[in-house]
Amino acid sequence: MRLEPYRQVLSRPGVRPLMLVALLARVPPTAAGITLTLHVVLDLHRGYAAAGAVGAVSTIGVAIGAPALGRFVDRRGVRPMLLVTTAAEVVFWSVAPTLSYPVLLVVAFVSGALTLPAFSVVRQSLAALVPEEHRRTAYSIDSMSVEISYMAGPALAVLVVTTFSATVAMWAVGAATLLAGLGLYALNPRMVDADEPGPSADAGPRTRVLHRRLVTILAAAAGTTFVLSGTDVGIVALLREADQLRWSGIVFVVWGAYSLAGGFVFGAVRRPLPTLVIIGLLGLCTIPIGLVGHWQWLCLALVPAGMLCAPSLASSADAVSRLVPASVRGEAMGWYGSALTVGLSLGAPAVGAVVDRSGPGWAFAVAGAVGATVALVATLVLRGPGIDAAVPPAATREADEPSQVSEGGVSRVGGAGAEPARAG
Repeated sequence: MRLEPYRQVLSRPGVRPLMLVALLARVPPTAAGITLTLHVVLDLHRGYAAAGAVGAVSTIGVAIGAPALGRFVDRRGVRPMLLVTTAAEVVFWSVAPTLSYPVLLVVAFVSGALTLPAFSVVRQSLAALVPEEHRRTAYSIDSMSVEISYMAGPALAVLVVTTFSATVAMWAVGAATLLAGLGLYALNPRMVDADEPGPSADAGPRTRVLHRRLVTILAAAAGTTFVLSGTDVGIVALLREADQLRWSGIVFVVWGAYSLAGGFVFGAVRRPLPTLVIIGLLGLCTIPIGLVGHWQWLCLALVPAGMLCAPSLASSADAVSRLVPASVRGEAMGWYGSALTVGLSLGAPAVGAVVDRSGPGWAFAVAGAVGATVALVATLVLRGPGIDAAVPPAATREADEPSQVSEGGVSRVGGAGAEPARAG
């Protein structure tokens, strides 16, 4: 196993402090969902459907707001955006415990649109701090950091709720978000490389962000998180049917550990598979998981798909960073965050409906089939005619390099070609 790529990335100026702040800044958003759910159920005495509605409107807000916030960063810089979003989140988490359910629905949407985009900021900054030939490794480290945040955030939220109350947990999320915003503001991560044009409000005609290649990779990224959120539901449903739900924590931790291992390997190999191949394999490896019926066998069955989780996310983030010029990279990363959010929000209810109708075994089959189909269709689209014309004429070398279309639909150069339910 080659460790040199990791040494080269972590030795880059600014990368280590960025990853440290990122690890801490991502814990509050990973804890936010379960905190809101428990508040609605325990404090407002509503059902889980009502709690799900709050999560849904917040998710819609995030999906709508992320590209706009990214555009704001492109034109005004990162610090003004951090001030606005941090202040909005602190206000929300401070007053949310006092709001009635109907008001909470509305305010949750607004808060979602103004959520501190820690995930997108870190990904955009890595593209500026790390040269292209090392970005795959950088995004692998980023994906492993996300896994750790998702292991810690929900567990800490449940601990605070059960030890104190949901209200205290909401205040804690607000306080942690404030610290995250202040940390990122103090760090002031670089958003563009020194040789790239910086943010400017007086820039000329805006480069078209959503061209065919980028939209195709965004759709594939959404397919990835559809598979992951569907797998979440499938694991719970399968263990519940087998009366083994008490082992779900161990299964999720093991699944996350597989993803961490896969991300580490992906960042170290010399010639990784293209993005769409990795996403397609993730889907195919997910399909047979539902054939097992015991938690120990489930842990074993999750190995292949689990090893592909972080690589799918890391590689798609790498591809997005290369498909647009630096002047609009913030907006592109915002669209990437929206794509991941859409996949997450669609996967759980769609697979849940399949479970209700046909049983938990079909959850994995449907989730995996959707991911594999999306990857296949994306590959066919990128092989189709008119691809070169779909690239905006103002695109820089970052957008031109992926024109070397491979079997996976994206260039093998530098590993562009492939990044949970771990996304943000």
